[in-house]
Amino acid sequence: MSKTQTIPMTAAGPEAAAGTAQFLTPVVLGLQALAVNGKQAHWNVRGANFIAIHELLDQVVASAQASADLAAERIVALGLPVDARVSTVAAKTSSGVPAGFAQWQDEITAVVADMDVVIADVQAAIDGLDEVDLTSQDVAIAIKADLEKQRWFLSAHLAA
Repeated sequence: MSKTQTIPMTAAGPEAAAGTAQFLTPVVLGLQALAVNGKQAHWNVRGANFIAIHELLDQVVASAQASADLAAERIVALGLPVDARVSTVAAKTSSGVPAGFAQWQDEITAVVADMDVVIADVQAAIDGLDEVDLTSQDVAIAIKADLEKQRWFLSAHLAA
């Protein structure tokens, strides 16, 4: 029988680790869901702007995966585990991304709505981490900047 022991990996302390996990875990879960749903939209997008949207959605997916990894690794670096199994992500998130083929406007609208949910969680993390751990707050700020850039690229296709 093996024993599992949680050992803080930095001098930040258990309060910083717990606070970071509290604020960044919803971000990790939302980003994991965005990656999966973004790939769903990527496979099923249709219409005149197909190739542009198809390729942009791959960028959104790659960005979401990298950002989820960044946030999760920050939590783990502070000595706590992350639960981002498919069942956990599914229980904590939802999406309007269609299950099958959809026109590019509908796919963009759904993915941007998913991004807005994640951006709200990231903003809550930025606000909450201000008093908890500034390094973790920097991680959240970097994630927000990247998400907003990806959102801009997609939503620009809907602009009149």
